[in-house]
Amino acid sequence: MNARGGNQPFVLLVDDDVHSARLLTRMLVAHGAPAVERLDGADAGIERLSTLLAQPHLHLPGLVIVDLKSSSGASTGFIAALRGIDNANQLVIAAMAPSLERGVRDELLDAGADAVFERHSEVNAYRREAASIVSFWVRKQRLEGVGT
Repeated sequence: MNARGGNQPFVLLVDDDVHSARLLTRMLVAHGAPAVERLDGADAGIERLSTLLAQPHLHLPGLVIVDLKSSSGASTGFIAALRGIDNANQLVIAAMAPSLERGVRDELLDAGADAVFERHSEVNAYRREAASIVSFWVRKQRLEGVGT
């Protein structure tokens, strides 16, 4: 988990693969993302986000990125469970998927993801996807998140 202060914007990454999480964190920061807080797996993600959503004085992440690979439906199940928490409609959720085939993408969107990005194995494609995620985060920023 990375330290951050006050009400600074941050991205919350829920990932069950530490190596993947480190790579994605580096790529996001290199492309201009704010601080990235990493959580190891679905249980830690639900616990942290439940706490944040239950206490209105706590600062919410500008983007929640879900990259769970423990099973084929892990990300879908996590997103559906997360959307079932009170006030979860305040979260912007991006899911990482092995492909952007219609069935895969639609399943994640139906579960409650706001966007789906592809998990690439080739480094340049992965970089471009990280840049796209940061661009998505910028477009979804709330005014109160950065000041008025």
